[in-house]
Amino acid sequence: MTTETSQPIAELSLPVAGMTCASCVNRIERYLNRADGVQSASVNLATERATVGYDPGLIDRTGIVRAIEAAGYEVAPDLAEGAQPAGDADQRELLWSALAATGIGLVMMAVMLWPGGPPWPIDRINVWFLAPATVVEFVFGRRFLVAAARGLRHGDLNMNTLVAMGTLAAYGYSLVVTLFPDAVSSAGLGMETYFDSAAVIIGLVLLGRWLEGRAKREAAGAIRAMLALQPSTARVVRGERETDLPLSAVRVGDLVRVRPGEKLPLDGTVTDGASAVDESMLTGESLPVAKGAGDEVIGGSLNTTGSFLFRVERIGDDTALAQIVRLVEQAQGSKAPIQRLADRVTGWFVPAVVGAALLTAAAWLVFGPEPKITYALTAAIAVLIIACPCAMGLATPTAIMVGTGKGAEHGILLRDGAALEGAQRVTTVVMDKTGTLTTGRPSVIGITALAGFDEHELLRLAAAAERGSEHPLAGAIVRHAEGMDLVSPPAERFEALAGRGIRAEVGGRQLLVGTERQLVESGVETSALVETAVRADERGQAPIFVAVDGALAGLITVADTVRPDARGAVARLQRAGLEVWMLTGDRAATAASIGASVGIGPDRILAEVLPGEKAAKVAALQHAGAVVAMVGDGINDAPALAQADLGIALGTGADVAREASDLTIIGERLESVPMALALSRATLRTIKQNLAWAFGYNLVLIPVAAGILFPVAGILLNPALAAGAMALSSVSVVTNSLRLRRFKAEPHPNLEVNRVNQVDPQSEPATDPVCGMTVDPAAARQNGLLAEQGGQTYYFCGKGCLLDFGEDPQTYLAPGYVPHM
Repeated sequence: MTTETSQPIAELSLPVAGMTCASCVNRIERYLNRADGVQSASVNLATERATVGYDPGLIDRTGIVRAIEAAGYEVAPDLAEGAQPAGDADQRELLWSALAATGIGLVMMAVMLWPGGPPWPIDRINVWFLAPATVVEFVFGRRFLVAAARGLRHGDLNMNTLVAMGTLAAYGYSLVVTLFPDAVSSAGLGMETYFDSAAVIIGLVLLGRWLEGRAKREAAGAIRAMLALQPSTARVVRGERETDLPLSAVRVGDLVRVRPGEKLPLDGTVTDGASAVDESMLTGESLPVAKGAGDEVIGGSLNTTGSFLFRVERIGDDTALAQIVRLVEQAQGSKAPIQRLADRVTGWFVPAVVGAALLTAAAWLVFGPEPKITYALTAAIAVLIIACPCAMGLATPTAIMVGTGKGAEHGILLRDGAALEGAQRVTTVVMDKTGTLTTGRPSVIGITALAGFDEHELLRLAAAAERGSEHPLAGAIVRHAEGMDLVSPPAERFEALAGRGIRAEVGGRQLLVGTERQLVESGVETSALVETAVRADERGQAPIFVAVDGALAGLITVADTVRPDARGAVARLQRAGLEVWMLTGDRAATAASIGASVGIGPDRILAEVLPGEKAAKVAALQHAGAVVAMVGDGINDAPALAQADLGIALGTGADVAREASDLTIIGERLESVPMALALSRATLRTIKQNLAWAFGYNLVLIPVAAGILFPVAGILLNPALAAGAMALSSVSVVTNSLRLRRFKAEPHPNLEVNRVNQVDPQSEPATDPVCGMTVDPAAARQNGLLAEQGGQTYYFCGKGCLLDFGEDPQTYLAPGYVPHM
């Protein structure tokens, strides 16, 4: 294995056929790591894939395949090419072979256990059994013999070795008894044959393989479901023609039409039309998302109602769906650190079992009662058959496969098994404010209109004037007006005043929109609203003055709003026993206001932190003993995400490969953060259960198979029962992992500020008791901007008014109080 590279490391994931247990995994990894140019190799028994990091200047795909073949295994057709983890044909063959072998063995067993003794002479029965037993051993059981022989050629002992040794010993002894009965009798050996046991063993092991394959296919369902999301063709519009083309023929820049009920084939931007798109399979968001001109759409999502055109921007491996599938495959193919113990044990497990079987046979031959050979052979075969390295090999990867797949269903992407294991150790969650706890998009939260104007008229004029501005605050005003269907005439003689506002003419009226300083310099008297502006500024809100024809007309307050699910997400994290901190560059007063609105106390707020200082703040918490998860947008927060023990990035459907993060949340659902941590804990708990079962099973049942209970209870385990126990042991591990598919996130807490959400909607608009602004009760209810006092529900335009009301409600409810901004 090379340690220095001439080119950056590349990665390749290949499906491997023929693996049966963790011994196979260890062998393939050894051969890959010996290959010149391979930097890392990880083989996953559950996904049946080998993930190889390599230097393309020293080795290529062909060389990697040769290393796998040198280990005695083959590279199978890839899942992306239409294959399944265990192909349909192979599964059918397994099932029929298992049923046939088991049926033959049970018929033999029934004859031997016939009441009152076998109905025919035993020597004749043995001859009759020879032919079907030979078919079972060398036809149905051929896969075990071939794999065991291949392993022996390469000096590898694995699960196939144990099955082959056990069944060949039973069949071989029975063959000698059948062909040379007099010689066996003269030697004083037992005349019992084990054709029935060998047949039942092969049948039950095959049945266990079939059940295991079926369960593994269910566990890999997340990737198959994602691959099925993408349609095979796209309706491409070129000129006046619309043509259905295969995706391979679509190019970046093509226009694609999507009709109601169709899946989007690729990623792009809507150019014409509108609809609601269901992105739940990719983002976990249950409600369809409205899409119009300029909005981004993701391939694999489902168009629900309208028809629209979009311009293709990403194809092939660059699409969001391809990136998500790649990340999920990478996570499912990775190993968690907890698996190291199982890897160390399985390295010597099979040789140890073979040694235990030989010692068992020797002990029975020396100390056992007559017929010694019968007891020795029975016990040795039982030891070989009951041992199950499969369960140890599947304990961790199957749980990781199901856990990461379940996360992907909810838009939660884990980078690898180590990230999943690390997530359950987190004690402290640090959340960036802008773009994480808040939407990162300014919104109008308050309007104050002076005498001679009403709120709607003031907003309509300001939006008309601001329409020509590219400033984010101007965009917030325009969007708010459009949301209220306020139509305004186009502005004329527009002039941008750098850093201060704009000047324009709207419907013959002269408008000046901007800072107080700009209005004062233009001769506008602003004293009537200065106090209101100061209060807004202290809360981190941006006060925008509006003057009409040289006179102050009102004030529009714009601020970055808190995400609707932020408070619920914070509460769930806190209820799980985690400390939640907020990290922001805002002033302390602004940070405290946001912190109060989401439930983070002032002692857990780190304010006025420069971007370059965020990582240092995370490091300080780590030095104090905390295991930190950092939640950010994955761009400006990259150093802090990398510094944290677990980096959690909020991403979009088009940007899921966040290099600095261990965990990516697709979309903007902050509630997915506590869900991700809860899922990681559930997954690791399942891994521990699986490992406890796998180790406990072997520690307890191998001595039982050896006959430890015979001296005290007269119990000697039948090899057929040992085969059934071995088959069910690996199936039980996979089945336990599949329970993670039923994982459900904790429902949102019914927070005090939202308890009045059960109040029947009002049919009339409400008035904010603090500022007097007209409020839509439904919108306020959706954003949690309401409170109950004296049996009555009050609605608010924004968090600032809600917080003021909460501090002193009686002031705002007093008969003489006049609402003001």
